[in-house]
Amino acid sequence: MAKDGEKDGWKEFIWNPRTREFLGRTASSWGLIILFYVVFYIFLAGLFALTMYVMLQTLDDHKPTWQDRLSTPGMVIRPKADETFEIAYSIKDTESWDMYAQTLDKFLSPYNNSVQTQKNDECTPDQYFLQEDSGDVKNNPKRSCQFNRTVLEECSGINDRYYGYQEGKPCIIIKLNRVIGMLPGKDGQAPYVSCAAKRYKVGKNEWREDSDKIGELMYFPPNGTFNLMYYPYYGKKAQVNYSQPLVAVKFLNITTNQEVNIECRIFANNIPVGSERDKYAGRVSFKLRINTIPN
Repeated sequence: MAKDGEKDGWKEFIWNPRTREFLGRTASSWGLIILFYVVFYIFLAGLFALTMYVMLQTLDDHKPTWQDRLSTPGMVIRPKADETFEIAYSIKDTESWDMYAQTLDKFLSPYNNSVQTQKNDECTPDQYFLQEDSGDVKNNPKRSCQFNRTVLEECSGINDRYYGYQEGKPCIIIKLNRVIGMLPGKDGQAPYVSCAAKRYKVGKNEWREDSDKIGELMYFPPNGTFNLMYYPYYGKKAQVNYSQPLVAVKFLNITTNQEVNIECRIFANNIPVGSERDKYAGRVSFKLRINTIPN
């Protein structure tokens, strides 16, 4: 009997025909509570939408309001085979180095002289290309300076479509990460790239570097400079045709059949030297191995 009473109690809780209550509430009670929550959530949605609208009014579509960035920008290289930054190939195996040449072709295609002439301006070298706004009037879209791939000379891929890889004299392209508003250099001194053997650890307290293996280097443009006319950078939306300046490094007689550890750094009189804790700040490291002996 107790079980039957419990069963009837549950039935009456779900639907009580005497009081016409569903789950303990009448229709009018359910209507009021549903109305309350509908109004409550509409109010919350409206408050959220108003907050977002007010916040968006403070933002600039072309420039971030706040920039939390490192004082030393990072660097990257092309071609980049993978996340290990290791370039290895065999001179006699065409397929092993042709992929690097194709990667550089694709990367440099926007720098073709015909493309640059059509999209960008010839600027005055060795000085910043400043394009300030006039108060609240935005000077957008901003113009950009030409960077023609012919500046890279022997590493342009024009006269040597294989970028020296087939001769064991490969080219590496280096670029500095974009930072809005950065003026890298003062007193007319442009920043420049320098590459050397990287010091690396081989034991608990033993370090080594491949200074005797790296050989002679050539830089394009001369001295590996990033000309001041490509700065400042105003952002992707404000400067839609911006062509990032590049530096090419050609390894003329690097030791073959051995892995060589290389590090390239940016030097400027107003860019701090990157911290040893951040291996990407103002530097890029990679390994280069050119095989002449078949495996």
